[in-house]
Amino acid sequence: MKFIKMHGAGNDYVYVNCFAETVPDREKTAIAVSDRHFGIGGDGLICVDPSDVADCKMDMYNADGSRGKMCGNGVRCVAKLAYDAGIARKKEISVETLSGIKYITAITDSDGNMTGARVNMGAPILTPAEIPALYDGARAVAVPLEVCGETVPVTLVSMGNPHCVVYVDDVQTLEIEKVGVQYEHHPKFPDRINTEFIHIINDKELDMRVWERGSGETLACGTGTCAAVVASILNGYCKQDTDIKVNLLGGVLYINWSSADNNVYMTGPAETVFTGEYDLGKVSKA
Repeated sequence: MKFIKMHGAGNDYVYVNCFAETVPDREKTAIAVSDRHFGIGGDGLICVDPSDVADCKMDMYNADGSRGKMCGNGVRCVAKLAYDAGIARKKEISVETLSGIKYITAITDSDGNMTGARVNMGAPILTPAEIPALYDGARAVAVPLEVCGETVPVTLVSMGNPHCVVYVDDVQTLEIEKVGVQYEHHPKFPDRINTEFIHIINDKELDMRVWERGSGETLACGTGTCAAVVASILNGYCKQDTDIKVNLLGGVLYINWSSADNNVYMTGPAETVFTGEYDLGKVSKA
């Protein structure tokens, strides 16, 4: 199996161009290739398939083999793969996902190489029943959650997958390995949840660390960054129609929640790390 290792702000996946390649058991393959010691290493596997409704389709799997609906950093890299491979070598690229079609504007350098993208991530979902989360009402903004022996205010947002946003004094000293899993598997979240830990620098800049369901801590999460900015606007920390800078362990993303169309726009890098071939016979032995 030929693959491409790519990352967006450090959120790295193994990508396969399934216009040319076949991946028979994607769940098991995701587990095998994601292993950072015995596999290729990554936060998961993303297969780029043909689509009847867009330029291509994104089929995403987390490092534990569970299927993901959407990944903001991943979809930028899917667009780059499509651009580089000639599947959709154009400025505006459409990608089908389990969270709907995403529209990506390619950012290119003076030589025409795609280096990043601006993505229309769609409108945030704020109703708890649709996230899903076991809270009543139309929104869950600064609602109480009992976790790790204390009650903390959390804000819940879905950007095609569920997110729980928590505000902390310092993300650097956070023991995320201890607390992240407690949020992920909390009974309030029937489909598990991704958790963003946020420190507000000012109304235009945030620090963030993220715990992703199925993968643990990652260096960046695109949908999580969007959810964090939406939550910060809902809580009065930031304003709509402004590019908000979010500092992640793997780099920087810029998020803008537009009041004109209610969509969230994300701008960030998409980079190829290396290419190679993987023996699928190893999957059955893993």
